[in-house]
Amino acid sequence: MENMIKELADMSQKMMKSYDTLQQIKEVDIATSPKTSVYKEDKLTLYRYDRDTNATYKTPVLIVYALVNTYKMLDLQPDRSYIKNLLNAGLDVYLIDWGYPSKSDRYLDLDDYVNGYINNCVDFIRKKHRIDKVNILSICQGGTLSVIYSSLYPNKVKNLVTHVTPIDFSTNDGLLFRWSKNMDFDKLVDGNNGLIPGDFLNQGFDLLKPMMKVQKQQSLVNVLDDKDKLLNFLRMEKWISESPAQAGECFRQFMKELYQQNKLVKGELEVGGKKVNLKNLTSPLLNIYATEDHLVPPAATIPLNDHVGSKDKELYSFKGGHIGVFVGGKSQKELAPAVTAWLKKRD
Repeated sequence: MENMIKELADMSQKMMKSYDTLQQIKEVDIATSPKTSVYKEDKLTLYRYDRDTNATYKTPVLIVYALVNTYKMLDLQPDRSYIKNLLNAGLDVYLIDWGYPSKSDRYLDLDDYVNGYINNCVDFIRKKHRIDKVNILSICQGGTLSVIYSSLYPNKVKNLVTHVTPIDFSTNDGLLFRWSKNMDFDKLVDGNNGLIPGDFLNQGFDLLKPMMKVQKQQSLVNVLDDKDKLLNFLRMEKWISESPAQAGECFRQFMKELYQQNKLVKGELEVGGKKVNLKNLTSPLLNIYATEDHLVPPAATIPLNDHVGSKDKELYSFKGGHIGVFVGGKSQKELAPAVTAWLKKRD
């Protein structure tokens, strides 16, 4: 009984302190690293991150993020910013912000994203720096798009770094890959008037590990009286809440031709009338996977190295989960330095 009374008293004190903590938080800021818009096309914005000093790398890097969620996870807060680590290492960093598709974008497909948007951004950087090739650093689905791009335009890609990127969709590891095999994506896209809501996708991701959602809410109680930890929690929630919708035709093509038919590794994928042959990807490749990834399991990522034509290719195993690759404390100390060191050797 005494223990219960003490626990209730402690909880009451924590809740009172949490009120004061919340009063101190006026705004939750994410993605605060200074950057400048250098190119726009439709909803897309190409940013170049500001530097106080000249880059020490000769070749700039273009970050290609997934169409799901936003790039802001890479720059969540100053002490957990993958982008800031790249800048501190001396890289000249560009990034594609896909923006927020609306119904007018429902017919955008893989051709528009790969042969259109990505290629136009690469050409902008090539022209700006008077170079033939750029480095591409890609994330998750953005990695898949970048692998396709690098296979179609090998003469424009100097080095390719992929993070937690799905390539071989035949695996049944992970619920997402199993569920996708039998889903009617035509009905899903058409039933949503050609635009897949971001909230719908986030709810699906929550179902992959339902207890993770419960554990996250429980952890909130423990940090309510700690401003720094509470801000960490709120920044992640803000990033999740800002999820954009998906252009229906691209989503349909990606899910049917890749998740269901596995056309990329079979050599059957066509984008804009061009056959995608992974053997044409010959640039040096650093392929990074996360050992505990429940969204993109290692079995979907590792086979990339077996299918490309690159002679210089490396597989990097990161002990952690899908998001921890970028925002975890270990990532700041281990992964970003490893990636920049790998690029430096090939600069």
